[in-house]
Amino acid sequence: MGGGIAVLEKAYHGLFVVALIFLAVLLVLCLIRAIIGPRVADRIVAINMMGTMIMVTIAILAVMMEEGYLADICIIYAMISFLAVIVLTKVYMGVYLEKKEKEEKKDGSD
Repeated sequence: MGGGIAVLEKAYHGLFVVALIFLAVLLVLCLIRAIIGPRVADRIVAINMMGTMIMVTIAILAVMMEEGYLADICIIYAMISFLAVIVLTKVYMGVYLEKKEKEEKKDGSD
């Protein structure tokens, strides 16, 4: 009976490794999307998605390594990632509204 649990643990370990590799590939693709764009909104969504995938990676590592403190780090990272996306969105909206006001003034003066 004890041998079956060891096989199950090996299977879970293999599954976790495959999931981590898959997440690494997706992170690279999101990084490419964040660099290429074409719009600022695409970049912000890619950065948010990268943050989410990093949180999942930390959670998988917490289960693999049986380290409970990594779950706390994951929660802290989630809060920081959320605030970063909110700040980026606020900055983008400020620049967008400023640009829009300049265009309206330019069209109104003609």
